Amino acid sequence: MKFLIVLASLVLLAAGQDTYTPENDDLDIDALVSNPEALKAWFNCFVDKGQCDKVQTSFKDDLPEAIQQGCAKCTAAQKVILKKYLAGLKEKAPADYEVLRQKYDPENKYFGPLEKAIA
Repeated sequence: MKFLIVLASLVLLAAGQDTYTPENDDLDIDALVSNPEALKAWFNCFVDKGQCDKVQTSFKDDLPEAIQQGCAKCTAAQKVILKKYLAGLKEKAPADYEVLRQKYDPENKYFGPLEKAIA
């Protein structure tokens, strides 16, 4: 009986790790992307050129894996956030977009599949 309880607990724990934490899924990405200073602050955090706040750190911690795995563990909201962030950065600061791309995908293997996955 104890074995079944432990097994059930492990299954529940593993099931809870299928997605990244949804804690910041309510991020107002439209406001962020429309604010050049905020967009730059997030970029600086992601490329280690500036400090990160708690929310930025949460996203930054998951960003490498999310990029490499095509956002497989992203919630629906996180896919929208990443899609809008990357599109905004690409449109408003293309040089920064390329720096971000080089940092997280230096071999140019992941961004194509990622962009399709979050489209």
